[in-house]
Amino acid sequence: MTAAISEERRARLHRRVRLIVAFTISYNVIEAIVALSAGAMASSAALIGFGLDSVIEVLSAVAVAWQFTRRDPERWEKPTVRAIGIAFFALAAYVIVDALLALAGVQEVDHSPLGIGIATLSLLVMPALAWLEVRTGRELGSRSVVADAKQLLLCMYLSGTVLLGLLLNSLLGWMWADSVAALVVAGLAIREGVEAWRGEVESPLEVLEGLDEHSGQDDHETAGS
Repeated sequence: MTAAISEERRARLHRRVRLIVAFTISYNVIEAIVALSAGAMASSAALIGFGLDSVIEVLSAVAVAWQFTRRDPERWEKPTVRAIGIAFFALAAYVIVDALLALAGVQEVDHSPLGIGIATLSLLVMPALAWLEVRTGRELGSRSVVADAKQLLLCMYLSGTVLLGLLLNSLLGWMWADSVAALVVAGLAIREGVEAWRGEVESPLEVLEGLDEHSGQDDHETAGS
C-alpha cells in the first residue's frame, strides 16, 4: 500500500518523471546516431541493430505524441502500435540477415572503440535511470512509471549484450561474437514487436499522459472536497 504524500511532494515527483522521460528520449537520439555511425564504420550488425532499436524507441514516442494530436486518439491507437510492431519486425529481419552474412564470412567485422564507448555509457546510464524511476514510481503508486523503468532495464540488457560482443571481437578476434550479439538484439526486437502488435507497447509519453490524468483527478477531488 502506498503511503499518502503531500501535493507538493507529488508535484515534485511528477517533475522528476518528466525530466527522466525527456533525458531518456534525448539520450536515445544521441545513442542512435553514435551507434549507427560506429556500426556502419565497423560493419557491426550488433551496433547497427542497437542504434536502430534506439531509433524505433524514439519514433514510438513521436508516434504516440502524434496520436494524441488527433481529434479521436483512440481511433488511431491500433494502427499506431501496429506500425511500431512492424518497425521492430523489420529491424529484426535486417539484423538477422546482416548477422548471418557476417557468420558466413561474406563481410568482416572491424573493431569499434566508439561502439564500445557508447555501449559502456549506456550500461552505466540506464541502470541509474531505471533505479531512480522505480523509486519515483513506487512513491507515486504509479504502475505506468514502474513499467517504463522496466523498459530502461531492457535497454541495459541490450547494452550489455552488445558490449560483450564488441569486446570479444576486439580482444580475442571473435568476429562471430558480434553476430551472436546481433541475433540477441533481433530476438529482443521480435519480442517488442509482438508486444506492440498485441497493443502492449508503452511509450514514455504515455507515462506522462497517465501522470496528467492522475493530476487532473487529484485536482477534481480537491475541488470537490
